Amino acid sequence: MSYQNKRIKNKRSSSKGTRHCRRCGTNKAIIRAYGLDLCRRCFREVAEYIGFRKYS
Repeated sequence: MSYQNKRIKNKRSSSKGTRHCRRCGTNKAIIRAYGLDLCRRCFREVAEYIGFRKYS
């Protein structure tokens, strides 16, 4: 494998490790719908403030 192929292979462009929560910076359990880019914990804290309602 040449140097160029290694460089392309190691480049992260859209994997889980490249997406982070806007508030806390974690890369686990990211909610990407509607361009939120928040983890589920931060989403629960700010959901009402940004206009989401809890049903049930």
